Amino acid sequence: MAKEKILIIEDEQHIQELLTYNLQQREYKVVNLLDGTRAIETIEREKPDLILLDIMLPGKDGIEICKELKRKRETENIPIIMLTARGEEFDKVLGLEIGADDYITKPFSIKELIARVRAILRRMSSKTTYPKTILQIGDIIIDNERYEVFKNNKRIELTLKEFELLKLLAENKGKVLTREFLLNKIWGYEYGGETRTVDVHIRHLRKKLEDDDKEPRYIETIRGVGYRITE
Repeated sequence: MAKEKILIIEDEQHIQELLTYNLQQREYKVVNLLDGTRAIETIEREKPDLILLDIMLPGKDGIEICKELKRKRETENIPIIMLTARGEEFDKVLGLEIGADDYITKPFSIKELIARVRAILRRMSSKTTYPKTILQIGDIIIDNERYEVFKNNKRIELTLKEFELLKLLAENKGKVLTREFLLNKIWGYEYGGETRTVDVHIRHLRKKLEDDDKEPRYIETIRGVGYRITE
């Protein structure tokens, strides 16, 4: 049975060929682009299940492509793994800030990249397995069946990762969940201690859910440990 479709946007031919070969060996469908010029129209036409997106691209860079995809309702939930030769923390945080699901630095291990691809696609396919329940935290409603969140009856737009993080915290209301636990449960693989990933997504959630994200009412920081949801 054919697996999911993966779009590779990468201008280095040898890397693109390496990724294509290894993904096709695992029966994934693969679509390739060598620059960012036609990225958006290709994504809208092909509807990939996941995108491997290089940051440094001719035509339109990966940062701009990611931003544009996350602004559009029809493409906002397509998972994105950013590829780049740069490894500074600034770049990692920037990728997460604009909505990327993951980040891997060149040169990378094919085994590690495939593991990350599988982890993300597994989480996407599990969306239909959530129980048909409603979670409520104060004036916030979390609809697990529809993957929707409302505050005061107004729909709040969340990315898939933000939704999963909020849901996990809400299911464990009152309990302190460590950054390491959240990282493992939401990202689903060994992320090399990058707990900064959790902090970035918590910050995004607070901006979207809290009346004042500087003085959060719902998501409490337990210094040096992690986070918990309170009412």
